[in-house]
Amino acid sequence: MTKPDFSDMIAILRGVTPDSVVSICEVLVEAGIGTIEVPLNSPEAFRSIEAAARALGDRATFGAGTVLRAEDVDRVRDAGGKIIVSPNTDVSVIARTIALGLRSFPGVMTPTDGFKALAAGADALKLFPGEIIGPAGLKAMKAVFPAGTQLYAVGGVQPENVEKWRAAGASGLGIGSALFKAGDTVRDTEWRLAAFAKAQGAV
Repeated sequence: MTKPDFSDMIAILRGVTPDSVVSICEVLVEAGIGTIEVPLNSPEAFRSIEAAARALGDRATFGAGTVLRAEDVDRVRDAGGKIIVSPNTDVSVIARTIALGLRSFPGVMTPTDGFKALAAGADALKLFPGEIIGPAGLKAMKAVFPAGTQLYAVGGVQPENVEKWRAAGASGLGIGSALFKAGDTVRDTEWRLAAFAKAQGAV
């Protein structure tokens, strides 16, 4: 049996709740996903981040998504989060993230956004929305950004297009609704992981 490679994936648990986050994360971490974000527009997001980081922080990296305000970076750090992901490029959010020693993943859609984010100190760029940019867009942007720039495709990543993103040069893949939807059970999460495993030829 071939083991699927989930090492370049970031799980986006939009809508997860504090009472279910640990069990969901246990399944993801066991499968080999080492980075998990809880978007701040989820119910009691800071509590979920804290619960997951406390239970599994020695096995995976946790953080927040949809971080729109610099002051929220402090709250994520206090909850045990280590990564800050945004849908946009906000220099104040990036600066606060770097100042607190966390990793910054701002959202960019154009080279202009990307260079602005890199100049502000971003660790990696979140290409969003991925379904609009597409693998061809990622490949084109990769050609103009400095060598070594990490580009993560987020939005529209599905089992059937994972290999296209990887072939285009994506450093990683942020996967949301194709991996977890609000209300999903552990069994649902296992089923969604199996779909990605099957797409890689692992059964």
